[in-house]
Amino acid sequence: MFRTRIAPTPSGYLHIGNAFSFLLTALLMRRHNGTILLRIDDIDDERKRPEYVNDIFTSLEWLGIEWQEGPTGPDDFEQNWSQHKRLDIYNEMLNRLREAQLLFACECSRKKLASLEGYAYPGTCQYKRISLDAPDVALRISVADRDIVSFHDEEKGDLDINLGSETGSFIVRKKDGLPSYHVVSLADDVHFRMNYIVRGEDLLPSTAAQLYLAEKLRLESFRNAKFLHHKLEKDETGHKLSKTAGSISLQYMRKHGIEVSQVYKLFAEQFMNLENQRIESFSQLAEIYSDETT
Repeated sequence: MFRTRIAPTPSGYLHIGNAFSFLLTALLMRRHNGTILLRIDDIDDERKRPEYVNDIFTSLEWLGIEWQEGPTGPDDFEQNWSQHKRLDIYNEMLNRLREAQLLFACECSRKKLASLEGYAYPGTCQYKRISLDAPDVALRISVADRDIVSFHDEEKGDLDINLGSETGSFIVRKKDGLPSYHVVSLADDVHFRMNYIVRGEDLLPSTAAQLYLAEKLRLESFRNAKFLHHKLEKDETGHKLSKTAGSISLQYMRKHGIEVSQVYKLFAEQFMNLENQRIESFSQLAEIYSDETT
């Protein structure tokens, strides 16, 4: 049985790009009779807000998306499902990487790293031999310039991603002592036995990084999972939608009387090449999707 997750981040109100990704995930699991876990990625407390957590549940209900595992609401999430409840699991993974002598300390400032946005980490601190226990350092895993990660994608076929040029030696523990997204996401996927990962195509380097970690840690369940990286919904300028770019949120759409059927219509146009399709419910969308993709 397929097991997947919907993994929103409570760093802003969800937008139409999030909706499309979650709808596709739910439709795939409906077709395969699979299980969905709702995993809210809240390890980064800096941008988390209660209203963003609430919006996740409100938006999924509005979209008609159901999940079989995970929190039933904001209170249940905070009490039982926050990623901060699983820090022991993440730190165990970090300890395994450290014991395997795969890590080095990095003292590069956030400002310096910001100047490298869009480029692989150049290995500035890799041979400085800074103590892993030094204060105010991040920990990175060593990635060689020509390290290639190969995997099959359900949408794009066989892929070979040069991790050396995409990310370089990426962070596994941040300067604040918390594990990075790659460690947290991988550890959660293994812990919750995920075997079908649905993501946007912008996260191909992230998948490669996590497969690299899984190889080093011999986590065969993740290495054997199915992956599907879907195309992205973009704005009128051709850029991907994001919370930081001020994309129109689902909350805004609800407040201004836009019906969820409009979201279904746009999804059908983008992912099923169906024009002017009136769809009133998720169940109706699932029937159409099943007919169009079988």
